[in-house]
Amino acid sequence: MRWVVLAILILLLAFTLFPFFLALLNAVKASAEYAVGGPLSIPRSIDLTAIEKFWTVSEFGRKLLNSVVISLAVSVLGVLISLFNAYAIGVGKVPGSRVILVVFLLGIMVPQESIIYPLYYMAKASGLYDTQLSVIIIFAVLQSAFGTYLLSTVLNTFPKEILEAAEMDGSTHWKTLWFVVVPMLRPTLMVLGTFFFIWTWNEFLIPLVMLVSNNNQTVSVAMGLTRGQNMSDPVLQASAAFLGIVPTVIFFLIFQRTLTRGIAAGAVK
Repeated sequence: MRWVVLAILILLLAFTLFPFFLALLNAVKASAEYAVGGPLSIPRSIDLTAIEKFWTVSEFGRKLLNSVVISLAVSVLGVLISLFNAYAIGVGKVPGSRVILVVFLLGIMVPQESIIYPLYYMAKASGLYDTQLSVIIIFAVLQSAFGTYLLSTVLNTFPKEILEAAEMDGSTHWKTLWFVVVPMLRPTLMVLGTFFFIWTWNEFLIPLVMLVSNNNQTVSVAMGLTRGQNMSDPVLQASAAFLGIVPTVIFFLIFQRTLTRGIAAGAVK
């Protein structure tokens, strides 16, 4: 039975990694060789022309920096908003907490396509259109809906004895949050911040609408601009996909141990 499970896992792993391998395979292939052999042919030699072309034409270095700044800012701000909201709902027991949670759940289920026009006009009216700050605020608020729901369910089961002991020692709500709750929730907060970073990195629609200047655009927008009505270069698209995948893979490998610890700690709690 173990060998059967292992074989199934290997097949699933191969199925998952195949798009990454295909992007790498075609990113280092010459356009003429792609035209002759197709996407599944093995390149005879490594040709980095398409990668260099996409990096130069799209100014990928600037796009990469923009994505890192926006994703990190959303990750930190989204976790803070989620923590404050969840603490008020789960520990503070504000009136109508269940109704508030339902509202947050509605925020999770609403598709971005249905709110893009209000967000566009609000950004125009506030003077934040075509600024990275507008995207940071939008994503931090949208993703904090899920973070609030997740953390509030955790804080609802938080040991009341610890909170009562802190209150008897004269601790205020602010001190209880930062010196009692946050240290115990640190693994969960790290996992939530990692998810926020990856989700923001992969977003396409809102950055496409909100960031029209070339200097403010993100990696996902740069990847989407490799194909137009009168232009189609499969090798260039593969290079864009490969360069867009590499940073997220590196980020995941760096924080893989943090994710594992956070999920394990959440399961034990």
